[in-house]
Amino acid sequence: MIARELLDTATIPGGGELRLFRRELKGADEYSIMLGRIELMNSRLSGSEEALATLTCAGLQAKNPRLLIGGYGMGFTLRAALAVLPPQAHVEVAELIPAIIQWARGPMAELTQNGLNDSRVTATLGDVCDIIGQADRDYDAILLDVDNGPDGLTHEANDRLYSMAGLSAAKTALRSNGILAVWSSEGDSRFTSRLHKAGFAVDVKTVAARSNGKGAKHTIWLARKPS
Repeated sequence: MIARELLDTATIPGGGELRLFRRELKGADEYSIMLGRIELMNSRLSGSEEALATLTCAGLQAKNPRLLIGGYGMGFTLRAALAVLPPQAHVEVAELIPAIIQWARGPMAELTQNGLNDSRVTATLGDVCDIIGQADRDYDAILLDVDNGPDGLTHEANDRLYSMAGLSAAKTALRSNGILAVWSSEGDSRFTSRLHKAGFAVDVKTVAARSNGKGAKHTIWLARKPS
């Protein structure tokens, strides 16, 4: 087994510690972010995070859309969004953990193609729940890649994103025909039902974890606010 190098650690607000690892694999650097024994992210598994962006952007109706991405992760969703969005679009990235942004600007800058330096991007340190709660028809899309999804929580405070109250707040924050896109490590029929109950038109997609279409399958909900 190829040894991993621990690059840094970060405390999660409310408790817990993230660890950033790097190892050389097949001539390239592989990064992973761990919470205890749980691997939250791996740089080889970018496919579904990219799909979160491309599927959402394909459904946008605004000419110069404004997006909110909740959870920077390893930057794959942001990178994929920037690749297809027009020059006048704007993307706000909300990240709760300062170290994640530091890692993105530091050891993983090349991996994410320095997306945070794009003129269309604003990075905000804070809870995406609070940003959504303060918004009123501000966004054409809200993309959530927080924790492991609605039914795979490793941080209980994130549950308020996926509750009926959280979905109602997201709906208020979206403009007409706006899209709430949610990533999950697995499907959840109860969450689909909550989206319908909250008044969204819902499309559920199954996508591959790897960009080559192989590996585990993840779930993306595309929930559109009516006009």
